[in-house]
Amino acid sequence: MSIYKKMVKRFGILFFILGFLLNRGTEVSAQEKVYIIGTDTTYAPFEYVDEEGDFVGIDMDLLEAIAEDQGFEYELRILGFNAAVQALESNQVDGVIAGMSITDERKEAFDFTDPYYSSGSQFAVLEDSEVDSLEDLEGKIVAVKTGTTGFDVATELSEEYGFTLNVFEDSVNMYEDMQVGNSVAVVEDYPVMLYAHSTGRIRLKFIGEQQAVADNGLAVNKGENQELLQMFNDGLANLRASGEYEEIIARYLGEEALEEENKNQNIIVQFINNLEPLMEGLWQTIWLSFVSFFIALIFGVIIGLMRTSDVSLLNILAQIYIDIMRGSPLIVLAFFIYFGIPQMTGLKFNANIAGIITLSLNATAYIAEIVRGGIQAVNKGQVEAGKSLGLTNSITMRRIILPQASKIAMPSLINQFVITLKDTSILSVIGIVELTQTGKIIIARTYQSGSIWLIIGAMYIILITVLTKLSNRLEKEL
Repeated sequence: MSIYKKMVKRFGILFFILGFLLNRGTEVSAQEKVYIIGTDTTYAPFEYVDEEGDFVGIDMDLLEAIAEDQGFEYELRILGFNAAVQALESNQVDGVIAGMSITDERKEAFDFTDPYYSSGSQFAVLEDSEVDSLEDLEGKIVAVKTGTTGFDVATELSEEYGFTLNVFEDSVNMYEDMQVGNSVAVVEDYPVMLYAHSTGRIRLKFIGEQQAVADNGLAVNKGENQELLQMFNDGLANLRASGEYEEIIARYLGEEALEEENKNQNIIVQFINNLEPLMEGLWQTIWLSFVSFFIALIFGVIIGLMRTSDVSLLNILAQIYIDIMRGSPLIVLAFFIYFGIPQMTGLKFNANIAGIITLSLNATAYIAEIVRGGIQAVNKGQVEAGKSLGLTNSITMRRIILPQASKIAMPSLINQFVITLKDTSILSVIGIVELTQTGKIIIARTYQSGSIWLIIGAMYIILITVLTKLSNRLEKEL
């Protein structure tokens, strides 16, 4: 049996494990449907994580109250606005609630519930800014959030008032861009700006009138999950009749809510107050890295052997795979696996499985080249020595070449593991709350990005340093 067949047989159980996890990630109870609801990650006061680590906000409290009133079950997928909409289009989720404006364009693709809130997009600048009107924005830069009504409004008015746009994925980065002076204004839904202003860490001055005032609703794909729409509408009507609806709105936008004092905290207090979510994010980063790298190491060795094979077909196939993976940006690969494949084939992955597949496919290509380089660095005389002893090619490779090649390749493999660990931060685009995404969620509540990013950076440095030291010790032992 050749070395290739032995490796495939030895690690074939991995396919079984992945299949088992995939089935667990996609199974739905046949007795009672659990609706998967996509939402944003950092969109206070509609959805955000509070100091206790609970996911709260107008949307979250309304959904919880309506589900209790109507007796249906749901599961949240915290993805970010753009990713949530893509997940709905690819049927990864049953509905989206994320302060989503009901527009004519969106109605062509989605069905909406009755409106549960109405607001418009508002321009704002820093409180001490000299800009007092939209006319003063001529020749200046305005920060906007992609995929939102505010983005559409700013795009439409940019020519009329002569400003250009800086586009961001989340609200917090918009405000950060304005605070550091790259942009002079931001455009956002008025309640979100009001909340940001109420924290006391960003003092805003609103300019102009609210633009494109629109209703917000829960969205489902056109013609699908109509029973969810009906239950939401019925529950919303009941909440309005009982007065609970007004209580929920006042909880986040009432005078008492907006007068709550949010004191700046030093970096030590920030770390202590957010220790639990930071540790959870760190663990998510670690286990994703190890599982992905382990799988990539197995298949990287196989493809690396194919690259050094005398069989032309194997060599060509390995080279094609490596070229495709190394030429594909990791974020594009993640989007394709999590959103593209389900939309094209109907095969769904949960976020963790999609993340592992993404990291593994990417790292496999680089590990294959590391293995190829290690094998080719072994003196060719070793092969001749194996033949002179009467050993077969597979035994020579397994017993003589690979042990020497692994020692040569070890520093590069350690470096690739570090790269894979840092690449986990990209997986936040498909809703995985690893260490970097945890930082974004905390900042969305506190608006203290400097201290939080310093904490996150220190945690990465410590983690990578410790793992590198352990790997170097392993290298010496080998």
